Amino acid sequence: MTSAIRPRTTTEEARRPGRWLALSVLVLAVLLVAVDATVLGLATPYISEDLAPTGSQLLWIGDVYSFVLAGLLVSMGSLGDRVGRKRILLYGAAAFGLISVLNAYAHTPEVMIAARALLGVAGATLMPATLALIRNLFHDPRERSLAIGIWGATASAGTAVGPILGGLLLEHFWWGSVFLINLPVMAVLVVVGSRLLPESRTPEPGPWDLTGVALSLAGMIGVVYAVKETASHGPAASALAAGLLGATALYLFVRRQLTLPKPLLDMRLFRSRGFSGAVLADLLTVLGLSGLVFFLSQYLQLVQGRRPFEAGLAELPAAIGAVAAGLIAGRTARRFSVRSVVAGGLAAIGLALAALTVIGQSTGYPLLGAALLVVGAGAGFSFTVTADVILSSVPKEQAGAASAVSETAYELGAALGIAVLGSIVTGVYRGFPAPPGTPATAHESLGSAVDTATRMSAHTAEPMLEAAREAFVDGLTLAAGAGAAVLLTASAAAWFMLRDEKLPTT
Repeated sequence: MTSAIRPRTTTEEARRPGRWLALSVLVLAVLLVAVDATVLGLATPYISEDLAPTGSQLLWIGDVYSFVLAGLLVSMGSLGDRVGRKRILLYGAAAFGLISVLNAYAHTPEVMIAARALLGVAGATLMPATLALIRNLFHDPRERSLAIGIWGATASAGTAVGPILGGLLLEHFWWGSVFLINLPVMAVLVVVGSRLLPESRTPEPGPWDLTGVALSLAGMIGVVYAVKETASHGPAASALAAGLLGATALYLFVRRQLTLPKPLLDMRLFRSRGFSGAVLADLLTVLGLSGLVFFLSQYLQLVQGRRPFEAGLAELPAAIGAVAAGLIAGRTARRFSVRSVVAGGLAAIGLALAALTVIGQSTGYPLLGAALLVVGAGAGFSFTVTADVILSSVPKEQAGAASAVSETAYELGAALGIAVLGSIVTGVYRGFPAPPGTPATAHESLGSAVDTATRMSAHTAEPMLEAAREAFVDGLTLAAGAGAAVLLTASAAAWFMLRDEKLPTT
């Protein structure tokens, strides 16, 4: 329970003047990350055609950012608590914008993968710092709930703006242009943030544990790599070795944190069932959704033939639902209960994903649009309330580390979701029956098949593309069914683990 970690007090600091202006700067960082995540999915078909990555490389392009992010979030959140959350946010935003240029001008799959990995290092500084600063800016629980709702709504708005803006750019410029839209956002964030954001750090935080940083990074990357490789290629010695190495590193990390007087992560946080339940709900939600999100743009463009801008508009209902739900989530959780809002939101997402198991190549938009609206609303309710639970469960001095745990759950879920559910799509797709003489590259990805078709005769290309699209849709619907099962399981877990949790009112 909340009180197990943070006893209630009546001596919170007075409300900080200018806190809402400061919040407007923090949401720019959220916007930066959200836009980048969505434009990658939109640009994936173009990257696939231009750089001609293998199926495995395409998955790495999609998930290496999350791998690195998941491995460094706790360390960077703890670093922000020590050196200053404002400082690490501004340095991270500047690096994020500059590394985006490297993403834009990548000329091989290997360079693109490396650029996404470096972006993960910069991204790890942003999200924990924003939530930690919100915790330190807003001491009134109801104001904090609204601030978190605005924070989440901005992320959802970014998922809407990203595809639309990215679609316009892709119709007029090369695919790398979608990564350059990070630059103006970064510039505004750094210039305005240096003036408006207050600095905050933990008093007497202790040294930054570099050994713990290395163990955390090695552990996360090792475990996630093992899952990815096993899902893609089946059990193998390399995957087993990586998994064992990662698990050992995480075990040593936990042991080390339990013995340090000033750890990177206070493991006692997980004694709270509410804290642990919120983190688990976030991880499972993103795991169940990420495979669909990663392949949705390819479905809209390469299967249904929409232009990039049209594909961006088609995804808009999810953002609308998330924004609307996020702004009222805190009030709704106080009126009903935390577990009702979180479990109900997750169940709604699961049912919407189940509805998508019946889509085909020519499915009309009403079904897809309605499902995306429900997915967005369910996610808006769930993510906003779980973030509030996590921040309310800890003293403000530990806000960076706690926020990092929350963000780690998001990114680890995304990496695992793309790896596992994405491998379902890829595995089904690779088995499509192609006409004799079809190059092997057509079986790597649907983008490769579309590119290959341009160099084939029409009477051979058309049946090949039809078979490839049918196999892609079969894989997508199977992944949607698996995602639905994950979300319904997450709903049941949240109903049990959050049964006594309440958001503070004073």
